[in-house]
Amino acid sequence: MSKVVISGYYGFNNVGDESILTSIVDNFKKYKKDIEITVLSANPESTSQKYDIQAVDRKNLWQIYKAIKDCDLFVSGGGSLLQDVTSHRSITYYLAIIFMAILLRKKILIYGQGIGPINKSFNQYMVRWILNKVDAIIVRDEGSQELLKRIGVNVPPIYVTTDPVISLRKGNIELGREILIKAGIDPERKKPLIGFAIRGWRERDEFISNICNIADKLIENFDMDVVFIPFHFGEDIKIMEDIQNRMKQKAFFIKNRYDINEMLGIVGNLNLLIGVRLHSLIFAAIMNTPFIAISYDPKIDSFMKSLQLEPLCSTEALNDVDLILEIEKVQKNHESYKELLEEKVKLLQEKLRVNEQIVIKLLKEGGCSSEA
Repeated sequence: MSKVVISGYYGFNNVGDESILTSIVDNFKKYKKDIEITVLSANPESTSQKYDIQAVDRKNLWQIYKAIKDCDLFVSGGGSLLQDVTSHRSITYYLAIIFMAILLRKKILIYGQGIGPINKSFNQYMVRWILNKVDAIIVRDEGSQELLKRIGVNVPPIYVTTDPVISLRKGNIELGREILIKAGIDPERKKPLIGFAIRGWRERDEFISNICNIADKLIENFDMDVVFIPFHFGEDIKIMEDIQNRMKQKAFFIKNRYDINEMLGIVGNLNLLIGVRLHSLIFAAIMNTPFIAISYDPKIDSFMKSLQLEPLCSTEALNDVDLILEIEKVQKNHESYKELLEEKVKLLQEKLRVNEQIVIKLLKEGGCSSEA
């Protein structure tokens, strides 16, 4: 039996990161039937039950040491683990766990990650020093590959595929419809339903005000229904409550915690999604729901580029005129957008076959040695 340990941002009620874990676990079980997976999680009991795998406390160094010592392959990913924008501690933690696997002489795969931004020179040095000792690196976009090469990661092969979440199957539309009805949305409605999946950060007041203003106009002047959807349950609920208190018109707010299939079903019932969170955009693409991206991070731009599309604007440049004009444009070409997304998602899913080949090779042969 092959034993794999996976490190990432798991167990924090973030739909995006839990989607990453779902896709990794599903894919690894598909790649190899006889496999035991252990995940480093903030909530080991929940993670173990949810995914039918082993899980240990991501802060318990002894448990982590034992899990890695007993594994055949250590996997770091996916998501945006190696970056120093959110905090210095985050990148230090993930590099330290990778280094532990190096010391224990394990096969190491950086899997489906979006690398950067890495602004501090010391962090760049540590990433270069540690990642040059791993067996293979799979990144989800060309920008990540370019960053790694620029800072001097040149020993292991670096493969560019896409975010593993794109491999998820379509969610249950009827289930999503039932959730929206429970939120108060008329099941017989004839109005377009516009979803917002946003995120908050420290200096967000102007952006939140713009979102409230735009949502009010869509409801009052354009006869649309608006629903806000949380992709990071704790963090996004706080932002949604702020929006609800500021808005003049009646919007709808999803305030319960739902699993990945349910969230996909919710997104599949929208006429259009306006997304700031990356995985809300990926969910929309999977469900062939037209969407408009507002960028706060290079990972948004990279995903849109993979679909041969562009974000509307950055969070700082958001204004009601441009967004409403874009909504009208997408609504007029709704079916064309759906067809485009279906075609592009299939192409991205094909890219993930490279991931399968690398994982199988590492488990069987003990490492990758050739560029691709």
